[in-house]
Order: sequence, then structure tokens, then C-alpha cells
Amino acid sequence: MSANSPAATEKPSGFRIPKVPFWAQIVTGLVLGVLLGWLARSQDVSWLVTALDKIGSIFVQLLKLAVAPLVFFAILVSITNLRKVNNAARLATRTLMWFMITSLIAVVIGLAIGLLTNPGAGTGLTPKDGAKPEEAGTWLDFLTGIIPENVITPFTELNVLQIVFMAAVAGIAILKVGEKAKPILDLSESVLTLLQKALWWVIKLSPIGTVGLIGFAIATYGWDLIGKYATFTADIYIGCALVLFGVYPLLLATVAKVNPLQFFKGAWPAIQLAFVSRSSVGTMPITQKVTERLGVPKDYTSFAVPFGATTKMDGCAAIYPAIAAIFVAQIFDVQMGIKEYILIAFVSVVGSAATAGLTGATVMLTLTLSTLGLPMEGVGLLLAIDPILDMMRTATNVAGQAVTPILVAARENILDREKYASASSSLTDEPLDEPADDSADERQAVPVPA
Repeated sequence: MSANSPAATEKPSGFRIPKVPFWAQIVTGLVLGVLLGWLARSQDVSWLVTALDKIGSIFVQLLKLAVAPLVFFAILVSITNLRKVNNAARLATRTLMWFMITSLIAVVIGLAIGLLTNPGAGTGLTPKDGAKPEEAGTWLDFLTGIIPENVITPFTELNVLQIVFMAAVAGIAILKVGEKAKPILDLSESVLTLLQKALWWVIKLSPIGTVGLIGFAIATYGWDLIGKYATFTADIYIGCALVLFGVYPLLLATVAKVNPLQFFKGAWPAIQLAFVSRSSVGTMPITQKVTERLGVPKDYTSFAVPFGATTKMDGCAAIYPAIAAIFVAQIFDVQMGIKEYILIAFVSVVGSAATAGLTGATVMLTLTLSTLGLPMEGVGLLLAIDPILDMMRTATNVAGQAVTPILVAARENILDREKYASASSSLTDEPLDEPADDSADERQAVPVPA
């Protein structure tokens, strides 16, 4: 047999460990976390509770570590990227319009569910079980709190709203200065790329973080706490599910005229990470990547997704405060009428930026309660159950942050429908941390019909 024959040159195929899809890793983490949490609680294993707490806390801490600089540079770069898009003002206006439309639909669903189910009735909770939060959000605080006293404090105190304000000002200033500001813009884009790569390393730890977060929640709260809040918890999950699996698919099918099932296939990595991490901002790089995979032009996505990650909160800022306000009013025996329900809708549509993409929705809840004149002690009633609710709320938030750019892109005839139809749900076949190879000189403006 010749040395050059195919049989001689063929190498024996060695055993390869198959790649496990990211969704399967997350599901495995969820199951393992539930089992370990149940074991720690039923057998009273204190060291296991501590270990689960540390694992989950470290994961969340790593996510939060990147939040401040990521938000700043993502918003700054996203605003400057609008210079590459034709009719950028119209795209931005229509993005904001769809943010408001979907938020209004979500809050109406939340109000309807709350009025039908009476979540505060029969819980056994009383006003004495509540406690005032240390800080309460008001409209005055919201409006005046946008502008920071200095450029350092928003980063040290993680005030995302003020960071967004500074980034927007810096981005607009770079656009106005023009060519002289190009070195600053180039540096900002490089820093953003580095942050996204570092955050991707953290995201790879999500399955481990899932074990800690879910395990600690089960070990700490068990099922007894959920029993007291059974109707309220079910209301939040049902409301979010109706928006996530009902409203969004309906809009995609009727407005964008695309297959909703394909959306979930492409966007699922972002939705499942949002469910685990409870952070829209922490999920933002994946949300942006899956939105691009679904056919939305990159220059528009780089604006719409960071903007949505800090202002688009259908779960935390629409469904949740609507049902929570009804819950608190029933516990404290406060009657609400049409005026109060309209105020809830107004706060949800206009004030959602106060939530700012961080875990939890306490600021939005206090803003809603203060606007309605409801007792702030009601916040204390909901803090214990909040982590369990926040998972579904954040998943809904992130799905909406991906749906809106698709709707706008489809209406503006800039959606790549072939790319949308072929979007993959795998995180392993295309690394999300590697930016596309398009230089500023080679990138073309996105055509938008007049």
C-alpha cells in the first residue's frame, strides 16, 4: 500500500466530547439548583446554603461590575452610530413610540389580571407586615435625579439613570464636534469591545451562577413564602407570559409579518440568560447579538438595544407595578378608581426609565405607590418574594428589547428577512464576544425609505 494512499493518510477519529448547547447548560443549572436548594432546606445543611449564596452572589457581583462602564460606553457609541443611519431621527422616534405602545399594552394586561384575581385578598398579610423602604422614588427625585452632581458618584453608586444621561450628552457632543472627536470615539468603541468580551467570560459562568441563585432562593424561601403570595406570584407570571408568548408573537406576525416561532429560536439565549441573571443590562451584549442575528441592521441595533436595556421594561415597569399597586391597595384597604388606574398606566409608560435595567423594580414600585398616594409600607410586603418574581419580569423585559427593533426594522423595510428566517439559537456556533469585522470606512449607511 502506498504511503500516499487515502488509507495511509487517513487519521483515526478520536473521541470528542460533544458541545452542550447553552440552553441545556442553563436548564441543567436550574434543575441542579432546585435539587441542592431543596436538600439544603429539608436537611438543614447550613454550609450548603452558604455555598449557594456565595456562588450566586459572586456571579451577580461580576455582572454588576461591568454595568456602569458598559452602560456608559454602550449608550455613547449607540448614539454616535446613528450618524451612519439614514433618517436616524425617525428611527429613534419610532423606536420610542413602540416602546410606549408595548408598555401600554402590558400595563393594561397587568391591571386586568389584578382586577380579576384580587391578589391581596386571602393572603393573611396585614399592614403590620409591611415596612417602608429606606429610599422611595418620587417624580421630583426622578426628574432632578437625572442630572448628577459630579461625574464620579453615578459610577460609584451605580446610578444607571445618571450614567445614561452623561453618556447621551457625551455622545451628542461627539456628533457635534465631528472629526476632532474621532480619537475619543475610537477609544470608546475599543473599550466597549473589551467590556463585552470580559462580560462574555462572565456569561459563560451562567450555568454555575444559576445553581447558586436558584438553589439559595429555594433554600431560603422554600415553598411556604410562595404560598402566602400564591395569587400575586401567579398573576405576575401569567401577565408576563401573556405579553411574552401572546402580545409579542402577535405583533411580530401582524406588524412585522414574520414567523414568531423563529423569533424565539433566535432570541432564546438572551431570554434564558435574563431569566437567570435578572439583569437587562447584564444580558445586553447577547440581546444585541441575537437581534442582529434576527436580521436587524447592526448600526440600528447598536442604538436600539442599549437604549431599550435602560428604558424598555414591560415586566418590571408595566405588569409588575400595576398588579403590585392593586395588591398593596387591597392589603391596606384603599379603594382605587378609574383615575388611579389611569395614573398607573401613565407612570408605567413614562417612568419606566427609572427601573434602569438593574435587578429588582423597587424604584418603579415606590414611584407608582407615591404617585397613587398608597402607603410605602407596601414595598416591604413584596421584597421577600421579589427575587422569584424578578426572573420572569426580566425575561419579559429582554424579549421586548429584542422585539421592538424587529418591528421598527420591518416597518422601515430594513429587516433582512432571510437572515431572520435562518437565525440560530446556539451560542456555540458563533461566538457572541467577537465583533463583526466591519470598519467605519467600509460600513454603509442603512437605507431607510423617506
